[in-house]
Amino acid sequence: MRDALPTKRLGSRAYSSAISSSLAATASRTNDPLTIGIDGRWVWGTIAVTFFISLLPWRALPYAPDLLLLVIAFWCAHDSQRVGLLTAFCLGLLIDVQSVAPLGQHALTYVLVCFGSLLIGRRLQRFDLFRQALHMMPIFIIGISITILLIATLKDFWPGWDGAVSALFTAVLWVPFGWLLQMPTNRLASQSLGQG
Repeated sequence: MRDALPTKRLGSRAYSSAISSSLAATASRTNDPLTIGIDGRWVWGTIAVTFFISLLPWRALPYAPDLLLLVIAFWCAHDSQRVGLLTAFCLGLLIDVQSVAPLGQHALTYVLVCFGSLLIGRRLQRFDLFRQALHMMPIFIIGISITILLIATLKDFWPGWDGAVSALFTAVLWVPFGWLLQMPTNRLASQSLGQG
């Protein structure tokens, strides 16, 4: 019965040339924003600048947005090969040490939010920045709320919902920060469209 069905087999050279031509066709689609590469210096530079801005004392103000969390979550969603959960955890520990918070408080928040942004990262890239902010708002609120509840349980002290309100402000800032963080990518996309 197996011999009754005609099959056409490609030789190894024909198969490899078919694969290489399909790979070349995919590589030539540079106008897709998902395929445009992001410079690693830009990614790590924005994280470093935001980290140093986060060391300033304005973080202690009530309802202050967590800009470092915003930038790390943005890069987890848009460049997950460079920035991931380990980056979020290490930077969260550094913020914990700087802010004299219980060790692991910010690290847990950063890891939870970055995990959420990694889960929906490919979906986020298909939307504009406003819709991305709407998708990220529950992730920011849930990540920060879990940390608030855990710290309240461990310390036997209720810190209030200031962190959840700051999560709303962080989600609102996704749009302007996303525009700033995507500036080099948008420039590369416009150049590749102009050449094509």
